[in-house]
Amino acid sequence: MNTRPLTPSGLAADPTALNALRYGSGKGDDKAALKEAAKQFESLFMRELIKSMREATQKSGLMDGEGSNLGMDLLDQQFSVQLSGLPGGLSEAIERQLGRQMTNTDATRGGGSGALSATGDTSTVGRVNAGARQAGFVEQHSEAAATVARESGIPASFMIGQAGHETGWGRSEIKHADGTPSHNLFGIKATDSWKGKVAEITTTEYINGEPRKVTAKFRAYDSYADSFRDYARLIGNSPRYEGVMDQLHSVQGFASGLQKAGYATDPQYAAKLSRAINSTLSLQRAQG
Repeated sequence: MNTRPLTPSGLAADPTALNALRYGSGKGDDKAALKEAAKQFESLFMRELIKSMREATQKSGLMDGEGSNLGMDLLDQQFSVQLSGLPGGLSEAIERQLGRQMTNTDATRGGGSGALSATGDTSTVGRVNAGARQAGFVEQHSEAAATVARESGIPASFMIGQAGHETGWGRSEIKHADGTPSHNLFGIKATDSWKGKVAEITTTEYINGEPRKVTAKFRAYDSYADSFRDYARLIGNSPRYEGVMDQLHSVQGFASGLQKAGYATDPQYAAKLSRAINSTLSLQRAQG
């Protein structure tokens, strides 16, 4: 039986998510807002848990395909909703952590040691922080991605998922030497043919399967929308990625096509990208 580590991709609270909760609290419904946010985070976690358990035991068969996968995905989602918000469940722990984090975020920014760590439940806090960052990233870029999706035909979820993977969901965006953003969400390098702005950074490349630190030049843009648009032009107009454009109906096919075309040197790129896109799809359904 094959197993893989759980990746609770849909949890968490970064300052953006906490600001939304503060807005709710300013309207007098802070407890209700916290409870609802915690329930949604727990639902996303339960969905990943159910999916992981099913994938670890599921065997391939004649009925496998896009349709059956979608059906199982919807069933997983329904089960996760039904299992969330129960007394004594994970949502209550998440609710407590969110409440503490809302109270202590300003102190932490001011240089405090972080009251959350003192609770001893750092694993829950980490999952909560990681997932809300993803949720905030998806929400932040949804409009620009949707516009480019209509223009290019590339699904918005595919582009946002890849942007999330390339930037660590916004944590590791490529920046200029002065710290200003390059708005490069896809790690597209600046070759000799590129006539626009450039950001030069140290990055990791895989050479003969081994990671190496190298200095490279990357394209820079005036906005994130420009980054999505340039990415779509690269994928849609280059013969190198012709096979990728034939896989817009399949997450795994799209990710594998990019790896085969040499988009990245990471030998595990397709698997990592598939997880990122699937996380984006789950978050979009939750936000929709």
